[in-house]
Amino acid sequence: MILGLTIILALVLFLPFTVKAVEHNLEVFLFIMGIAAAMISQVLDGELFIKALEDPIHITLAVLIAGLLFRWCQTPMEKGILGISKAIPFRLFLALVVIILGLISSIITAIIAAIVLVVIVSVLRLDRKSEIRLVVLACFSIGLGAALTPIGEPLATITISKLNEDFFYLIKLIGSDVIPAVAIFGILAAILVNPKESDNGLNAGLQKESYKEIIIRSVKIYLFVMGLTLLGSGFEPFIEKYLLDLSPYVLYWINMISAVLDNATLAAAEISPSMDAPTIKAILLGLIISGGMLIPGNIPNIIAAGKLNITSKEWARFGVPVGLITMVVYFIVILIFG
Repeated sequence: MILGLTIILALVLFLPFTVKAVEHNLEVFLFIMGIAAAMISQVLDGELFIKALEDPIHITLAVLIAGLLFRWCQTPMEKGILGISKAIPFRLFLALVVIILGLISSIITAIIAAIVLVVIVSVLRLDRKSEIRLVVLACFSIGLGAALTPIGEPLATITISKLNEDFFYLIKLIGSDVIPAVAIFGILAAILVNPKESDNGLNAGLQKESYKEIIIRSVKIYLFVMGLTLLGSGFEPFIEKYLLDLSPYVLYWINMISAVLDNATLAAAEISPSMDAPTIKAILLGLIISGGMLIPGNIPNIIAAGKLNITSKEWARFGVPVGLITMVVYFIVILIFG
């Protein structure tokens, strides 16, 4: 059993990063891996299957409804963004963008927050360096904020499901760590992003999504979370054997691999109801912080980089130093306050 789960874990960790076909069909791949893991662990029964069908419902509906509302309101939103950016000091505007998107991502989902970010960037006159800095800082903020509720992003959905906790569990567990970080990323945006307008003039704006694209994205999210539910249950024996006795501090740094792998996948494989709160907290903070360092680490990164044509090298040049510094700061916080 352990050998089979080890093989599946290796496939889950490396294939999305090395094989383009898997990267482009990640949801289906994880769904297949989830079924395989559950079968190897002999936990694939009717109860688990029903749970896997139910877990994705809330986040899928949130993504679908928010996507439709965003499509209908995109044009006035673009005009409003441009008006607000001219009505208040630009550095304050940048800080508010990062902070507000980070905080509301737990309600409108990280996916929609990332699309709103792309719209904001597309109507501002920023030079390339400033544009990348704003996007990276905002994606760090969104990745953190979205982890506060189970409808914010798949990582939170899976965590709540595996721990069988209530809607507000994550806010109580990591809210005091996440909210100050969101504010700090906003302040960094105000300091590090150049408010000087680019010579290229106003960007064309983001092309409006079709209903087909919105529905396909919602279906993919459903499959993604369903696969993660199966994967997490299947990996329970692996977690009990290798991870339960590890120090929270070790797990925190191990989760830097979230920089190159979607953090929800790792959460599904690592988190167990047998773990105590400090261990779960260390795992989550390690995942959501390092998830902003590189493009594959989190869904908002993938969406924003794809729509704004940001390369992996451009992202890493700014995202890795910011992520490493943040990891060190929060490691010190964990050591002092637990």
